[in-house]
Amino acid sequence: MLPCRSVEQVINLYINQRRVEDVTILDLKGRLRVGGNSLALHKSIRCLIVEKKILILLNLADVTHIDSCGLGELVASQVSVENKGGQIKLVGFTDKLRELFTVTRLLSVFDVYESEADAIQDFADHVSKVETLQLAFG
Repeated sequence: MLPCRSVEQVINLYINQRRVEDVTILDLKGRLRVGGNSLALHKSIRCLIVEKKILILLNLADVTHIDSCGLGELVASQVSVENKGGQIKLVGFTDKLRELFTVTRLLSVFDVYESEADAIQDFADHVSKVETLQLAFG
């Protein structure tokens, strides 16, 4: 089993990876905070980039806490994925997380969706537009 595809437990953050169409979904559970937790997410995202899986949906429904290091890792991951032509989208915001992302003004950095289906559809729409542009200029 590849380490990029396993369910990981690091201190108290679990990361489960699954695929729906061309989208890789990381279901996060627990606390995203300083130390091993942020590193586990960073490792997972880096593995996905290496595997050219650059359409990533982070499901935060079971995340109970994100500290400043966790927020920083989310932003750094977003930049890394965008630099490779991909996108990270977020789903599963609790009221607490929505407030955190509002106060830190990170809602302008990430696309946030109410449902997984909406996010996956938006990924499909984005891929379709990119393919159309590539045909037009190719």
